[in-house]
Amino acid sequence: MFRHAFFCSKHSISSLQMKTIKHLLPALLVLAIFALSACSNNEQTENPEKKSQATWTSSIDPARLEIYTPVKLTTDLSKLSEEDKQILPLLIEAGKIMNELFWMESWGNKQALMDSIKDPKIKAFAEVNYGPWDRLNNNASFIDQLGEKPAGAQFYPADMTKEEFENWNNAHKKSLYTLVKRDSLGRLKHEYYHKAFRPQLLKVTELLYEAAKITSDKNFKYYLELRAKALLKDAYNASDIAWLALEDNTLDIIIGPIENYEDQLFGYKAAHECYVLVKDLEWSERLKRYKDLLPELQKELPCDEKYKQDPIGSNAQLNAYDVVYYAGDCNAGSKTIAVNLPNDEQIQQQYGTRRSQLKNAMRAKFDKILMPIAGVLIAEEQQKHITFDAFFANTMFHEVAHGLGVKNTVNGQGTVREALQEQASALEEGKADILGLWMVTQLFEKGEIQDGEVMDNYVTFLAGIFRSVRFGASSAHGKANMLRFNYFKEQGAFEYNTTTEQYSVNFDKMQEAVNSLSALILQLQGEGDYEAVVNLMNEKGQIDSRLQADLDKLSAAGIPVDIVFEQGVETLGL
Repeated sequence: MFRHAFFCSKHSISSLQMKTIKHLLPALLVLAIFALSACSNNEQTENPEKKSQATWTSSIDPARLEIYTPVKLTTDLSKLSEEDKQILPLLIEAGKIMNELFWMESWGNKQALMDSIKDPKIKAFAEVNYGPWDRLNNNASFIDQLGEKPAGAQFYPADMTKEEFENWNNAHKKSLYTLVKRDSLGRLKHEYYHKAFRPQLLKVTELLYEAAKITSDKNFKYYLELRAKALLKDAYNASDIAWLALEDNTLDIIIGPIENYEDQLFGYKAAHECYVLVKDLEWSERLKRYKDLLPELQKELPCDEKYKQDPIGSNAQLNAYDVVYYAGDCNAGSKTIAVNLPNDEQIQQQYGTRRSQLKNAMRAKFDKILMPIAGVLIAEEQQKHITFDAFFANTMFHEVAHGLGVKNTVNGQGTVREALQEQASALEEGKADILGLWMVTQLFEKGEIQDGEVMDNYVTFLAGIFRSVRFGASSAHGKANMLRFNYFKEQGAFEYNTTTEQYSVNFDKMQEAVNSLSALILQLQGEGDYEAVVNLMNEKGQIDSRLQADLDKLSAAGIPVDIVFEQGVETLGL
């Protein structure tokens, strides 16, 4: 702008014009300084995507590119009405837009990254990871020219420090639904998602409204319309409550900014994602009876009374689904196989939650990953205890356990999530896993579960640790698994045979370890003890040399780390 104004004129300047320029010169110089400051600020906060792309190379081990095994996401279309078949493509199209938004939150310009990668296998690997960082290897960069992944992803300026954020007086800065940016003067500012992503969200709302016009299910129609409105306001409570009221719908969609795993700086910001679901009516019916037991189980938690005072919502639901489309956060790296929502603590206490078991994805992980792992690392005499029913139950009660314990600290530090900041997700996943196993034990003792035996769940749980710990320490689930593994090891909950190099569960000590670790985690959450959680994760969140050697054996045996989906309208055959 300034170059054009001062250096491109071919006309002579009159005396009056010269006086005018001299009069305006101080103001123009100020504007020039502001412009240069803005340019300088843009350079300081430049995203990795803006670095030179012409020379990007990768020295990644080719074996890493093979850690995902493909799975087709399908369902029994004969159980769907013609109406459902018209709606599904609309929901899937909405999910694709959530993919676009998560790319922007995780990395930035997807196309710029893809255009810079020539090797098709590395390009596919970047697609799975939503960027150039290997999510199942502690977010290690697999593009040589790029450094570490920003802990705050693209939710915050790259050059912002924690101290700067904490000293910033802004009422919206901790909102789940704001981006933190810099203005032209380099000062922090906030921008709500519904403004930052308005063009994309308008398309999503059009698709949801179109689906709402087709469905004859009044409750599903109401939810779709409310969700569409919520996306344009970043106000989700009403649509979350309407979603919990759904009971007879065959189709379902979970869509929007939901989980805060991607924000590893503070854990404040939610990332966009989408699941398109088809309810398994038979399995859902089987699970209904467990919800009535939750208040009783809350009272029996193995911890001090003050850490179990939060009421349990009366509308807790347990449903099973075939998932036919994943997008965004839930599709990045390791794939989610169960969901417990909504996350809002007040809604949970007043209206309950829905625990959604993604049965077809769960089955794929069991068959393709868990069973082969058990064949390598679990003692031969205990391999009979590895069952899909136990895997399903452990996963299901993990989600149920998210609703147990406390959501608010007992000493006035606010919610557990606020008090524990970026440590909250990993500890919450640790709580859910260990309390889920505790719940299974209680339900067997009460005679509520009669198929199989508790040992099935214990051995399958141990095998599940080896599966999940391969997700790496950057994952909340990976950290939670290492915490449990090392705690169990110290308590003698399992034994290691140095001759066979296999593990076996010690039943009695496992049960004791489940109780004591449950009590410890519930106490840390209730007290909101950030420092103690950091120390615990640093102490027990590490992989030792022996475990690493065992995990290396799994890789040498060609056992995949996780699954990647072939999905969409064509895969479904619609």
